[in-house]
Amino acid sequence: MTGGQKTADARAAAAQTVLTRAPGTALRRSVFWIAATAFVVVVSVVGLLVSGSGSAGPPLSAANPAPAGAKALVEVLKQQGVDVTVAGTLDEAADAVGDPDDTTLLLYDADRILDSGQLATAYALAGRTVLVAPGFDQLDALDPDIAQAGSVDGEVQAECSLPAAERAGSIGADGSGFRYIGDDASAVSCFDSGDDVSSVVQVETDAGLATVVGSTDVFDNEHIAQYGNAALTLGLLGETESLVWYLPGPADLGTDAPPTLGELSPDWVVPVAALLLLTVIAAGVWRGRRFGPLIVENLPVTVRANETMQGRARLYEKSSARLRALDALRIGSIERIAALCGLPRIAGVDDVVAAVSALTGAAPAEVYRVLVGAVPASDGDLVRLSDELLVLERAVAASARIS
Repeated sequence: MTGGQKTADARAAAAQTVLTRAPGTALRRSVFWIAATAFVVVVSVVGLLVSGSGSAGPPLSAANPAPAGAKALVEVLKQQGVDVTVAGTLDEAADAVGDPDDTTLLLYDADRILDSGQLATAYALAGRTVLVAPGFDQLDALDPDIAQAGSVDGEVQAECSLPAAERAGSIGADGSGFRYIGDDASAVSCFDSGDDVSSVVQVETDAGLATVVGSTDVFDNEHIAQYGNAALTLGLLGETESLVWYLPGPADLGTDAPPTLGELSPDWVVPVAALLLLTVIAAGVWRGRRFGPLIVENLPVTVRANETMQGRARLYEKSSARLRALDALRIGSIERIAALCGLPRIAGVDDVVAAVSALTGAAPAEVYRVLVGAVPASDGDLVRLSDELLVLERAVAASARIS
């Protein structure tokens, strides 16, 4: 064998070694993707287990043992002899009410599902109603004289004649604050945090006694044992033999809603989509290539709207920016009033003042003072002007409905 033939044979053998992948080599090159796939599966399973154990239901659910649930309070009420009925729809709540005079209705509509007609029906079901963390529409349907007035934070003292509040002494009331602006002498405001902003307001309505509680903390499992939270909630919910625990759900939405994408899709779409997803994952594991080490990148943080609002309010309070805070309220009021008066979005303040004066009969100078002119010199002035804005907006809404 010549030297040239030996060299050619060596090159052929080397080429054959490179082109033919041994099982051990293939396994070593696949270790990364096998480990990555196993890691993803483990993380997914752990995530499902953690999420399942962290929240066993919606907030303030009577069957939810998680920190945001209210199972602890419901169990104590049952031990004290209260007949607790859980309702997920308005029809179920109505069926659960036997004797209205001996029934208390707890209503917590966190997703603002009920419309004005459904709210009126719910408020008329029982002789006692406890409304938890309501929005503007829920308050307006219950009693227009109860106004939202910012937030209440930390421990607040009772300082009122409500028996349940007197037994509680103090509560941890992180949540909404309210102010009663009516002239009913029987109305009671409790747990005042300052400037007549209260966490609990109780009024007499046509249907019976209604209590508005701005904080969900006094009901949930995490905070029920703190301060006098338990005494307050047991006093409000345990006065009657029957309690209807009503959390509105999707079934309370109107039946005329358009069908969802899932309802319109054929039955085979989900299995085919799942099969395609598994095929893509398998193809990625089979043909994927590692491009290099992972790079850590700082991603922007998504901040919830209510946290932004509360943070901005605290900054205004810390810097005593009363006029800036009032201007933020005025901008929203002017936009809503302009819409009620039928004015275009480009309408100026003078046009809005003239339209409000013509619609309500108020003096233009007074309307201008409330909407633009007045400058708050203290926190009390800021609260008073915010109330005047609310009263003016309600007067415009009432006049618009009449006209």
